[in-house]
Amino acid sequence: MGAAIGQILAAAVGVAISPVPIIALILMLFSNHATRNSLSFLVGWLVGLTAAGLIVLSLNLQDSSGESDSSGVAKIVIGAIFLVLGVRQWRKRPHHGEEPETPPWMAAVDEFSAVKSCGLGILLSAINPKNLGLTIAAAMSISGAGLSGGEEVTVMLIFVLIASLTIIVPVVAYLLAGDRAEGALDSMKTWLVANNHTVMTVLFVILGAKLLGDGISITS
Repeated sequence: MGAAIGQILAAAVGVAISPVPIIALILMLFSNHATRNSLSFLVGWLVGLTAAGLIVLSLNLQDSSGESDSSGVAKIVIGAIFLVLGVRQWRKRPHHGEEPETPPWMAAVDEFSAVKSCGLGILLSAINPKNLGLTIAAAMSISGAGLSGGEEVTVMLIFVLIASLTIIVPVVAYLLAGDRAEGALDSMKTWLVANNHTVMTVLFVILGAKLLGDGISITS
C-alpha cells in the first residue's frame, strides 16, 4: 500500500495547489456567514473529491496486476492536455502593471447560502478539469497497484485528505483563531490573486510532464 500512496502523492499535491478554490474559501471567511459557508464549502469539496475518486475506482479501468496500456494512454492524453493548459495560462497572465482579473462570481460570494457554498465546493473539487484529471490519474494508479478493495478505498481517502489540506487548514485556523487569522488569510489571498496564472502554469507543466512520462513508461 505504501507504493500506491507514493504513486498518488504528486496528483494529490497538484489538487491541493489550486489557487481559485483557496481564494473562494478565503472570501467566504471574510463574509457575514463565514463559519456556515466555509464549513459548507469544505463539506462540498470533500464530498465531490471523494465521490469522483470512488466512482473512477469502481469502474475498474484496468487489471489489478499492473497499469494497463489503456491507463498509459489515458495518462499521456491527460499529460498533453495539462501542457496545453499550461501554455494557455502563461499567455493569459497579466502583464506588468495590469490588474489580474477575478471571476465575476467571486464578487457574489458574500451573498452565498450554505447550499451554494457546498455546491461551489463540489464544482471546484470534482468537476474542475485539472482536479478531475488528477483524480482519474490517481485512481488508475491505485487500481493497478494490486491492492484489495478495502486498501484501494483507504489509499483514495488518503489522496482526498492530502488534496484537501489547503482547504481544511484555513477553515480550522479561522475556527480556532477567529479574527486573528484574518491578516494571514488576506495576505494569502492577495498573493494568490496576483500569481494565479504563474502558479497554474508551473503546476500544469510539472504535472503534465510527469503524467506524460508515466504514460510513456507504461505503454513502452
